[in-house]
Amino acid sequence: MNQMLQDPQAETSQTEPTQVPADLPPAPDHPRFAKPQRVAFVQACWHRDVVEEARIAFLKEAEARHLTHVDVFEVPGSFEIPLHAQVLAKTRRYTAIVAAGLVVDGGIYRHEFVADTVIKALMDVQLRTEVPVFSAVLTPQQFHETEVHYDFFRKHFAIKGVEVAAACAETLLGLERLRGQVAAGIVG
Repeated sequence: MNQMLQDPQAETSQTEPTQVPADLPPAPDHPRFAKPQRVAFVQACWHRDVVEEARIAFLKEAEARHLTHVDVFEVPGSFEIPLHAQVLAKTRRYTAIVAAGLVVDGGIYRHEFVADTVIKALMDVQLRTEVPVFSAVLTPQQFHETEVHYDFFRKHFAIKGVEVAAACAETLLGLERLRGQVAAGIVG
């Protein structure tokens, strides 16, 4: 399922000029890509209100890093992410795939088993297809369905969204450079 996200403040920001505080440092100038990059973001719906914080933060940081073509896909849970990642990687439409999910203890599977299985499967997809796959699939040691834990993990997923966007952009830049060197006969 591809999603188009709308900024709920977009309408008000068009009518009112925003004031930028003078004491903020300038936004970092990130390197640009030689070719446009297309990224797939695969998000588990289990604990969507927590996991979507990673997506929101990822999209904002990805745009700042010149990753402007991001397609968002949703799957029921983290266990379903690797198959979707593999299908998307095999299309050769995407230069990277990002996975986000929250694996908590419960159900018939132990959360360590699910998380370990998902991470190993994502690594297999990456190595088989040569499409980098990044993980923001997290497994907390303790997760209680309380507002305090939800707030903590929403903030944590926002941080992870920024981190995975940075890792994705830096890796794609490095691969772009490496592939150029291989093509020029410098490496290989």
